[in-house]
Amino acid sequence: MEAKFFCFLEIIGVGYKASINAQGSILYLKLGFSHEIRLQVTPSVHVFCLKPNLICCTGMDHQKVTQFTAIVKSCQK
Repeated sequence: MEAKFFCFLEIIGVGYKASINAQGSILYLKLGFSHEIRLQVTPSVHVFCLKPNLICCTGMDHQKVTQFTAIVKSCQK
């Protein structure tokens, strides 16, 4: 798949981390809560964790990529 749209998210905070499972279908976020947050990745979006605090979302559809990144951003509140 050729990705046309990229969106990078940097998680800033002490102990804040992100990871993805081996299949790339679930994004795990540690954001200072007592539990991990699990997000199901949309099939048309591919997510990579370049570092524990840097998430890269890619895909062919700009709306779906930005919509998923907005969901991730809303978890930090």
